[in-house]
Amino acid sequence: MVVRGVQLSVRPGEFYSLLGPSGSGKTTCLRLIAGFETPGSGTVHLFGQDATHQPAYDRPVNTVFQDYALFPHMTVGQNVAYPLTVRGRPKAEQERRAGELLELVHLPGFAGRRVSQLSGGQRQRVALARALAHAPKLLLLDEPLGALDLKLREAMQSELRALHRTLGLTCIYVTHDQGEALSLSDRVAVFRDGRVVQEDTPQNLYDHPRTAFVADFVGGANVLPAGVLGTAGGAAQYALRPERLRLTSPDAPGPHLTGRVIGAGYQGAYTKLEAELDGGQSVVAHLPGGPADLRPGDPVTLAYDPTDLRALEPEA
Repeated sequence: MVVRGVQLSVRPGEFYSLLGPSGSGKTTCLRLIAGFETPGSGTVHLFGQDATHQPAYDRPVNTVFQDYALFPHMTVGQNVAYPLTVRGRPKAEQERRAGELLELVHLPGFAGRRVSQLSGGQRQRVALARALAHAPKLLLLDEPLGALDLKLREAMQSELRALHRTLGLTCIYVTHDQGEALSLSDRVAVFRDGRVVQEDTPQNLYDHPRTAFVADFVGGANVLPAGVLGTAGGAAQYALRPERLRLTSPDAPGPHLTGRVIGAGYQGAYTKLEAELDGGQSVVAHLPGGPADLRPGDPVTLAYDPTDLRALEPEA
């Protein structure tokens, strides 16, 4: 993927995520930072030093990959110590460091085990420990949780955040999962077609998306034309989060949208209502509580607070 005009400035000790769909350029940027690729134009600076033409093995960086990239013929301890092995460090130092790191990732006593004896979550922890073996100043994480099931992903998200707080390490995290990016990051850069379309804190990305793409990709939103909302003199489109809509009666005061139910599905914490408005625009509402007594074709009125509308800029 070709990236164009991307300028990223990551602060020391920050957990910074590159978020976007497949093919948007986020992994290309990570590879440029790691030194696996060289930019055709522009520069890469690491901790105040120009690293554009510095080979990957000389950069103060290490990478954790989605597929773990562990050596199956080595023990867990040997895998963790491998970066020190190739640097010719003494055997005693290798074993001591491997033991420290396995304690850090909650795998004490695993040094003698084979990789084939580990679960997916344990393998990811070993990969993390190995990446930390020679104390990099920058840790790159390329969709490291993508191969794990939901419960393991959630557990590993908590462990990654705790590990980041403990070490104070600068981390750059690549993901297409907006939930991961919002829960883990200090700041997020949203990619689309090789460009950064918005960079902000997770809360600001969610509460103040600039474009329809960001509004929909980060958390999901109803993107509504001004004419549907009856607004004038402002933006052409507005974002309205599904949880900001609520059921009301057609004669209730205040702004509202009317239409007919397409479907309603119980999601546990809320009911997901899909409706088609009178003008043909479809919307989604997240209604708190149990299943609503709504059937396809039923008339529905959805109220909203005008302060929850977010004006959107035209797509570049």
